[in-house]
Amino acid sequence: MLALITGAVDDRSARGIAAAVSRLVTAGQLPAGTRLPTVRDVARELGVSPTTISEAWRSLTRAGAIETRGRSGTYVAAPMLPRQRLRYSQLGGAAAASLDLSTGIPDHDLLPDLTDALKRMGDGRLTSSYLDEPVLPALEAVLRERWPFPPERLTVVDGALDALDRLIGEVVRFGDHVVVENPAFPPLLDLLQTVGATVVGVPMDASGMLAAGLRRVLSDYPAVAVFLQPRAHNPTGVSMSSSRAASLAEVLGDFPGVLVIEDDHAGDIATAGPVSLGRLLPERTVHIASFSKSHGPDLRLAAVGGPASVIGPVADRRLLGPGWSSRLLQGVLLDLLTDPVATAQIRKARDAYAARRAALLGALHERGVTATAADGINLWMAVDDQQIALVTLAAHGIAVSPGAPFCVTPLESDHVRVTAGLVAEGVDALADALAAAALSDSRGSGPRARPHPRGWR
Repeated sequence: MLALITGAVDDRSARGIAAAVSRLVTAGQLPAGTRLPTVRDVARELGVSPTTISEAWRSLTRAGAIETRGRSGTYVAAPMLPRQRLRYSQLGGAAAASLDLSTGIPDHDLLPDLTDALKRMGDGRLTSSYLDEPVLPALEAVLRERWPFPPERLTVVDGALDALDRLIGEVVRFGDHVVVENPAFPPLLDLLQTVGATVVGVPMDASGMLAAGLRRVLSDYPAVAVFLQPRAHNPTGVSMSSSRAASLAEVLGDFPGVLVIEDDHAGDIATAGPVSLGRLLPERTVHIASFSKSHGPDLRLAAVGGPASVIGPVADRRLLGPGWSSRLLQGVLLDLLTDPVATAQIRKARDAYAARRAALLGALHERGVTATAADGINLWMAVDDQQIALVTLAAHGIAVSPGAPFCVTPLESDHVRVTAGLVAEGVDALADALAAAALSDSRGSGPRARPHPRGWR
C-alpha cells in the first residue's frame, strides 16, 4: 500500500500528494475502507516533512475522499450516497390549494411601501468602483447601532440563506459534527447535508435549546459549530430567553472550539427583543440579521456580523463571485430603517402578526389542539398522523407544510407547520378544519379531544 501511494506521486508538494492519492481512489486502486499508511511512514518514504503529508490528508478529508477515525487510523471513505431529496422542496403547498399556508412567507400587504424610498434614491449611482467597500458606510453605521453586541466585522449578503451558505462553506468541512435545534429550519439541514456534515439535534422547550442537552451532545461529539434561531424560531415560534442564552453560553464556555451561528430571520417583526449569545461570547458568535420578512423578500438582504476571522474570509471569497449586494438595494434598506413612516409600518405589521398568531392559537387550544406560536409568522401544530392531516386539509383546499422535513430526529408526535401570519380572517372556520385534521387518529375515526400538555419538547 505504501509503495502504491509513493509510486504514484510525481509532485511532492501537499497539493501534488493529495492529487495522486485522489487519482488512486477514483481509479479504484485504493478501495473504500482501505487503511492508509501513517503520516510518518509516507513522509519518510517520500522524503518530505510530516506536516506536508498532514496538509495533503486534510485536503483529502475536506474533499470527502478519506476519513479519520481517531486512533484507529485514516481510511479511504465510502462513496457518497446519492443526495437525498432536499427537505426544502417538500414544504411547498399543492397548486390547487385555495388557502396556501405552507409557504412561511410574510403577508405582502404588511410589508412597507418601497415607492417613496425608491424615489429618494435618485439616480442610484452609489458605486464608483468594483473595489468600493461591500457595505454602504451609512448603512453599516445604522446596522452597528442595532446589533445585539459589538461585531468586530460586518458585511451584507443576499439574504439569510446566502449568509448560512457562505458561513457553512467557510466553517464546516466534510464529516464535521454540527449542532442544531430539533426541530430546525429545513434549508439549513439541506445546506449541512450538501457539505457532508454530521448533524446532531438538541431538543427545545419554550425558552429555546436545552442547555443540558447541548452539554451532553458537545461532550459526546467534537462539534465545530452550533446553529441557533434566537427569535421566532421556525417552525415553533419560540424566542430564546435571556436566561437560556446565558445558560447556553455557560455550556459553550467549556468547549472553546465551537462557533455559534445565529439566524435572526424574523428581524423587526419579532415580538421578542433582540437576544444573542454574542453579548457573552462576542469572539465566537456570528449573528445574521435578515430583512426579508420585515422589509421585503425582494430586497434579498441580510447583515452578518461577528469575529473578523470568520466574516473576513466570507467577504473576501464573495469578491470572486457577486462582489457585493446591490448598493441600490442597500440604499433602499437604509432609507426604510431610518424613515419614520416605514418604521411605523413595520411596528404595525409586528402587531398584526402577533394578533393573528394569538387568534388562531387561541381557537386551536379551545378545540383541544396542541400548538405553539409565540412569535414570528408560523404556528407549529401537533397532529396524530402527518399524512392524514395533510390529506384532510387538502380536501378543504388548505395547504400546510409537513413537519417531518424540520426534524433532525423524530419528535414525540407528528406535526405540521401553518403560516399563521397569512390568516387575517376566517379564523374559526380554519381552526375547525385544522382541529379535524390534527385530532383524527390513524384509523380515520374522526376528531377526538385530548388535553393540552403543560409543555413540549
